[in-house]
Amino acid sequence: MAIKTANEYRERVAKLRPKLFIGGKKVEILTDHPVTKGVIEATARVYELTTDPQYFDIMTAKSHLTGEMISRALHIHQSNQDLQKRLDMARLSSQKLGTCNYRCPGNEMLPSLAATTWEIDQDKGTEYHQRFNEYLKYAQENDLVVSGSVTDTKGDRSKRPLEQDPDSYVHVVEKRADGIVVNGAKQHATGAYAADETLVLPGISCRKGEEDYAIAFVVPNGTEGMIYVAQYNPFSVERECAEDIRHIGNPIYGQRETCLVIFDHVFIPWERVFMCGEVEYTQRFITRFAKTHRMNCGGACKVGFMDLIIGATQLIAEYNGLQKVSHIAQKITRMIQLNETSLACAIAAAHLGNEEPEGSGVFMPDEAMSNIAKLNTNDGFWEVLALAGDIAGGVAVTLPSERELENPEIKEYVAKYLKSAAPADKRMRIMKFLQNWVAGLHGVGTYQGSGPSQNQMMVLYRITNLEEKKKMAQELANV
Repeated sequence: MAIKTANEYRERVAKLRPKLFIGGKKVEILTDHPVTKGVIEATARVYELTTDPQYFDIMTAKSHLTGEMISRALHIHQSNQDLQKRLDMARLSSQKLGTCNYRCPGNEMLPSLAATTWEIDQDKGTEYHQRFNEYLKYAQENDLVVSGSVTDTKGDRSKRPLEQDPDSYVHVVEKRADGIVVNGAKQHATGAYAADETLVLPGISCRKGEEDYAIAFVVPNGTEGMIYVAQYNPFSVERECAEDIRHIGNPIYGQRETCLVIFDHVFIPWERVFMCGEVEYTQRFITRFAKTHRMNCGGACKVGFMDLIIGATQLIAEYNGLQKVSHIAQKITRMIQLNETSLACAIAAAHLGNEEPEGSGVFMPDEAMSNIAKLNTNDGFWEVLALAGDIAGGVAVTLPSERELENPEIKEYVAKYLKSAAPADKRMRIMKFLQNWVAGLHGVGTYQGSGPSQNQMMVLYRITNLEEKKKMAQELANV
């Protein structure tokens, strides 16, 4: 069967031995480390949602290659309805996890690969699309977790790849009869060390002379020469040091975990190479991935997060006895408005999407609306976090540990002075959950994920037909 269970995924990932470092130490077993366990459990939860009959229509799809039912995380959009279902999946997984769906990054690269490899083959007579379809069937049949990364480390941003350390961007260092050898690194790779495979797309629109950087490929986790260096911050330390994860803001699944993926002379066989040297197609790879990611990341994933923040903020208002205060209700209503506006833009992106390129069978979201969805979320998410912090009050960041309620010396004091309209344990638990958001990493992560606002504004200005709008104005103004 093409759809696997959560335990089957856990069994696979327990056998992986990637060269991974967290906080200056090498991680030997993924299932034992407190940080990596969160990534594994979040991914296992997505498998559980996929096999849950309640969510079957959202989380699964019929493969256009085999006709089998597969995880939607490995599906290529074949219609506007598919795009809408992808939105539904993004929102649902965010609501259920409160962190990243680690199957998302690869999923949002797959349609770009399907469309662009088809286009290259049509134009140049290559066999990239056939290779890609064979790989996709393999991934679907085994229900693999496919991570992915686009962003190179870039080095000096004022310089092109050939003007600085060549490894600042992933590139080919050797071509052999059986494949290519690559060097470089990709950053912000979400959950890559607990995935089965990592997809790599070009992170820059390449020019003539930069053919070695115009590459797309997929590589198994832990391939020789691959090194993973995980992010590390106060939330990482909190999870490492926790004697009981019940007292962490998002106990089971934690924060979004990413890593730097280093490629030190990594060999990729030709059957796993989906572009090599076709510089004129790099921008199409990037654009198609970006608009898919911006529709989902901006207009659905973060909507699911905001659903959680709004719910927790309403609970805090009730726990504090302030739910009937008018300005509190107005602020929560504003949070709802921001959330639903982001979702509406994403729905529009799916509804207005079309087949791209024509004849490929691959549906892409509308570029303008997907970028607007992300722009709205960039601003809206910050405001939602600010409003949540305003309503929660200063205790959201000055909160004592919930473990004080288990300390016989002071538990009676803590229970007495931190209670409100609700007992102290309930109030402290929801406050800690909110702290994970209002004092956490999600603001910057949301703003930068799939590109900061300036990227979306550049796209909107470029694709908008300003000549047509000028003519409209001239006609009515009688110019």
